[in-house]
Amino acid sequence: MADKLHFELVSPERLIASADVDMVTVPGSEGDFGVLEGHAPFISTLRAGILVVSDNGSDTNRVFVRGGFADVTPRGLTVLAEEAEPLSEIDRDGLNQKIRNAQDDLNDAKDEAGKAEAQARLDALTEKAEVLDAAL
Repeated sequence: MADKLHFELVSPERLIASADVDMVTVPGSEGDFGVLEGHAPFISTLRAGILVVSDNGSDTNRVFVRGGFADVTPRGLTVLAEEAEPLSEIDRDGLNQKIRNAQDDLNDAKDEAGKAEAQARLDALTEKAEVLDAAL
């Protein structure tokens, strides 16, 4: 039996995953990369994308991630993401409603600070929807 990679995925809200797995594919800022047990240590920032956990010959978990970093050490892989949500928990209708609400907030913003905040929220939600569209 091959050695397993210890993997942890943490978001600001909660621990999403902590398991020994075969491989994790991470959406790094310079492109996707796979991590197996014994991988050389390094750190990478994340881009918005789908993190894929593979174990026992199949993809066991797919998670939307954005922001943060991945840290590969001799102990394993730790991903600290600004946002992380398993695809199985994403409500697409709810996401579409959030996009509409953010567009309304942008249209209703009265000052530059309000417009900037609403635009940033709209951009993040739109990016999430685009990643999901490409992945599904």
